[in-house]
Amino acid sequence: MANELFQYSIITALMDGVASNGLPIATLLSHGNHGLGTFRYMRGEMIILDGKLYQMKSDGTVTPIDPSSDDVSPFAMVTQFEATVATTAALSSKEEVSALLKRILPESQNHFMAVRLDGNFKSVTVRTAAGQTEPRQSLREVGKNQTSHTFESATGTIVGFLSPQYMEGIGVPGIHLHFITEDRKQGGHILALETGGEVQVQAAALPKMHLELPVADDEFNTAPLIGDAAGVAAVEG
Repeated sequence: MANELFQYSIITALMDGVASNGLPIATLLSHGNHGLGTFRYMRGEMIILDGKLYQMKSDGTVTPIDPSSDDVSPFAMVTQFEATVATTAALSSKEEVSALLKRILPESQNHFMAVRLDGNFKSVTVRTAAGQTEPRQSLREVGKNQTSHTFESATGTIVGFLSPQYMEGIGVPGIHLHFITEDRKQGGHILALETGGEVQVQAAALPKMHLELPVADDEFNTAPLIGDAAGVAAVEG
């Protein structure tokens, strides 16, 4: 269904290092054409753009992933994106994306929102995690070994979601964005951005959500899942 959010697992599980298993890539792609997440053992960042899935690695490079891959995702958000509003905008920060979405979707302040930005960006700073070095290593620990890259005057696409604050512990409250260059060869999780000039903006509210939790997963079953809002904020930037 268009503009219905499908989410696999919860961010608190990722914080607790639940990342050895997950949802098969083919199953994830059956739920939408626009999304983000990570891979088994948190090895790299995921972006789903126009129904194609890419793995963004810690060296800043990007690899397309075949739908028949036997890889899995321990955490992901995806939707069948159909923009209900389109505009252009110049943005000087990542935080301005949130403000823009709330301005152009005024009747959906407490809904999830999906966003896509296309154009030339004056600067985009991204980070990508190399992954766990041991089982059940937390996302906070994995984040200590992440690498960052800044792309200057880069043409590409940003995919992401704005999640309500009440979803703390389930998702990443606030704006969560991933970037991929036009040639699909570089990208990562966005820490900062500046467009310089105007870029194309497409967005839609997501009033329905389907949350699927891991089944028969010992890591998930025994994880404390208490929540670490400060840790999520530190890692997700």
